[in-house]
Formats: sequence, structure tokens, C-alpha cells
Amino acid sequence: MKRRPGSDDPAKPKRSAYDKALGLLARREHSKRELKTKLRQGGYEGEETTEAIDRLGEQQYQDDDRFGEVLLRSRIAQGYGPMRLRVELKSHGLSDARIRELLNDAEVDWVASASSQLRRRYGNVGVSDPAERAKRAQFLLRRGFDGSTVRSVTHADVDEAADDSP
Repeated sequence: MKRRPGSDDPAKPKRSAYDKALGLLARREHSKRELKTKLRQGGYEGEETTEAIDRLGEQQYQDDDRFGEVLLRSRIAQGYGPMRLRVELKSHGLSDARIRELLNDAEVDWVASASSQLRRRYGNVGVSDPAERAKRAQFLLRRGFDGSTVRSVTHADVDEAADDSP
């Protein structure tokens, strides 16, 4: 059986945690939390992992603020709403204060974004059927738009609890 390059070849020394993390960052931005998880899954020990991530931060190869900005721009372009973005950024270890700052700095018209998602998904056809309005409202809620934005775009009755979702 042929071995893949980079597989656990006993003749080949294992890459350092730093080299592995640098390779991951060469492909795309990663949060500290994400790098730590990937390195641990790769069999690297805690102290080596921490030192590698700290060194990458000092060299400005890894930066959670930059990661957050890149992720936020990408997800906004994909049509996700602020509630979904908040949860995703939080899952990557960004602080609540930094998440609020990123969302405020994004200067996005969430109503226009929600409207655009509706047009993309359902076309320009308006609806008067309450069931269809509710279906469209649920679509926007799943994409992370808050209840008031969804109400203004779909004119559907949206449960107030939707405003308090993640």
C-alpha cells in the first residue's frame, strides 16, 4: 500500500506544532481556539501548542481580531444575520465586547441584507398567504436575522422570543 506524503512515516520526523499551525494559517485565518483544537487533534501536547500559538501571535501570523474581521466579512457576504454571526464569533473564542465592536464597525444594513436573501431564495414575488409569510420569516430567522428585521421585511407575525434567540 502506498503511503501519502506527510502521513505517519516512521522515517520522517514529525513537524513541530509551530510548523503545523503555520501551515494551517497559510491556507486561511484561524482563531486561537481553532488552532489549539486542530493541533491537539494532531497529537501535539498542551505546552508545545500554547508556545506555538503565542509565537505565531507575536509574529502577527495569528490575530483573533483579524480572524474575526475576515470571518465577519465572509459571512455577511454569504447573507447571514447578526445573531448568527454573534454565535459563530463567540464559538471561536472572541469576547462579547470585541464581537459587539466588530458588528458595529461592519456598518451593514441588515434590513437590506434580509431583503436580498428573500429575493435570492424566493424571487420578487410578494405573498399574501400567512403560511407562506411565516415560512419566509423562519428562513430569515434561521439565517440569523432578528425578529424586528424579519417582521419589517416579511410583514409576518414573528414570535418575540425570536429576538432573544442566540
